[in-house]
Amino acid sequence: MGGAIFETAVLLEIVKAFVNRGEEPQVYFWRTSAGVEVDLMVETGGKLIPIEVKLSATPRPAMADAIRTFREDLGEKAGPGYVIHPGKVRLPLAPNVVALPFGEL
Repeated sequence: MGGAIFETAVLLEIVKAFVNRGEEPQVYFWRTSAGVEVDLMVETGGKLIPIEVKLSATPRPAMADAIRTFREDLGEKAGPGYVIHPGKVRLPLAPNVVALPFGEL
């Protein structure tokens, strides 16, 4: 249950950021036929931004696996990816994928 609540909090912060800029957020879910999924996909600036939400405060490179698949499948349409977590550290997890603390949203 905690993960679902944290994911909802992240979604609300993202929507709030768009609304505060006077924009209507375009937020989607992405899943392949093989079952690989990305928690959120936000369309902005002509790019689709993949976002994974993880309750772990210790980001690991494996947390970026679904985002890597997303970026491979979408090619040039894909923007940088983010793994949002409750910790305090911002760090790269893979090429064009950054672990971002919830507090930085």
